[in-house]
Amino acid sequence: MNQPNSDDRDATSENFDEATATDESTETARESTNLETLLVGIDAACLSTFDRLERAGRIPTIRRLRSDGVAAPLESQIPPWTPSAWPSIYTGVNPGKHGAIGFVGYEGYDWHVTSSDDVDAHPFWTLLDRQGRTSVVVNVPVTHPPDDFDGAIVPGFLGPEDPTCHPEGVLEDVRDAIGEYRVYPNYVRDDDSISDEEKMAEYRRLIEMRGEAFRYLVDEHDPEFGFVQFQKTDTVFHEFAGDEENVETVYEATDAQIGAILEACDPDRVFLVSDHGMGPYDGYEFRINEFLRDEGYLETTTGGKGMPSWTPMRRRLREGEEYDSWEPGTVARAASVAAHFGVTARRVRAALERVGLADLATKYAPGGVSRTANEQVDFAASKAYVRARTELGVRINLEGREPDGVVSPDEYERVREALIRTLQRVETPDGEPFFETVAPREQYFHGENVDRTVDVVTIPAAFDHTLSEQVRTDGDYFAPTEPWNHKLDGVFVAAGDGIAEDASLDRVHLFDVAPTVMASMGVPYSDRMDGEVAPIVDRTDPISYAAYADRGNRDRTAVGDEVTDRLADLGYVD
Repeated sequence: MNQPNSDDRDATSENFDEATATDESTETARESTNLETLLVGIDAACLSTFDRLERAGRIPTIRRLRSDGVAAPLESQIPPWTPSAWPSIYTGVNPGKHGAIGFVGYEGYDWHVTSSDDVDAHPFWTLLDRQGRTSVVVNVPVTHPPDDFDGAIVPGFLGPEDPTCHPEGVLEDVRDAIGEYRVYPNYVRDDDSISDEEKMAEYRRLIEMRGEAFRYLVDEHDPEFGFVQFQKTDTVFHEFAGDEENVETVYEATDAQIGAILEACDPDRVFLVSDHGMGPYDGYEFRINEFLRDEGYLETTTGGKGMPSWTPMRRRLREGEEYDSWEPGTVARAASVAAHFGVTARRVRAALERVGLADLATKYAPGGVSRTANEQVDFAASKAYVRARTELGVRINLEGREPDGVVSPDEYERVREALIRTLQRVETPDGEPFFETVAPREQYFHGENVDRTVDVVTIPAAFDHTLSEQVRTDGDYFAPTEPWNHKLDGVFVAAGDGIAEDASLDRVHLFDVAPTVMASMGVPYSDRMDGEVAPIVDRTDPISYAAYADRGNRDRTAVGDEVTDRLADLGYVD
């Protein structure tokens, strides 16, 4: 367990209870709030990052929580990415049960932006509601549109800029109380007219909005459970390649908001968790679909919509529009026709590069043109393909499951076994195995939504490499990878009343968070949860709750355009 040594703790920390009850404002909060349990989500946080920032004196609140409580690595799931991992945290079940696999979900060969309508399991605040407990939830990813429960929720990432909140009108109340509140930054990632200093100021403001909104809602609703999530602690690594100064700025601002929440709300106990870790990558990007094409599993085309793109999505989400999928416009369709005659975007760029205009043309090209104007996967004609790199797996075009499946159920296992053996043999240019694990999905997923998952799980060695779903024609499967990306180990911290601070805690799993939080409140967790109560709180026995009812209240064609732009900003979809 990574914790500061005793000298450091004495020099910088006070007892958790004393530190949160030393002034008049906190005494007032103690009398006015019923907040028993606070869950703080810090996207991409890990103990190695905490250790470095603690040594620099940048995160005193987190340091105090670690020193006064218990801390351990939090093992993430497969895939360890935001839109699947946070639903696993708040439902306590694996993606094969809850059904949210990646940034987009699939209906045949079409796709839609993942939302809470893809999550077929109870978030634990609705289970708390059934036990007579109230909750406030702010900025948690994949919670739009929200469920009904006693309390309030303002959804976060993957929802639109003006998400549906609960109760109706609460977002307007928040804005009236604290001023501006936004889900997303007020700029796009590739806008080079904005300086890094301005971008960092925007990051800090977004972080402040989360804390201010949460404190206001706790004051208004007086809940027994609170959950606030900070997303920019992940984004800063992707946008600024792990720049230490920018990372310190973002975590320092996040720590300050956590400290303000502790002072204002005075929870009895605090849990701090992340959905995955973050670290440097020095391996390779592997163009897996190009490899599958050459191995005879995949066909390509130059027509159609191609792979999901965040470029046309993010702009509309930021503008508050609803978005779900993407259709090529007039220019994109024309580019697709041109590609049939060999006039691909890649060839055009090569010509523009010779006269020094390639970057300018790319900057002003309509979103989505490059996807429709280049070789792409023909899903209906292929045996197997990767839909999105962040899914960490290959899908098989199965007859009876996919609209134009070409692999019969009788052939499925034979094709899958051959595919696994083929991928296990892939080596990097250095002669090392590219994949740490290539396995059937059953080793990682189970449940009623297992068919939403990939058929073959592909985990890069040591999470040091990345996958690309794009198809190239240059004959080289490998390219340099991005410098920072997700690691499997996140962080788990617990402190306060009822927490066994001297317990031996080597590791906690993502699925353990929900049952542990519920047990800490003396509430029985669901017997459908895949996790266990961590041995730091008194265990409660699981019970059966009523099955989660599919709301079925949303027309997928009406969900927010702006979200895909945001995902392109982060590099999750090309």
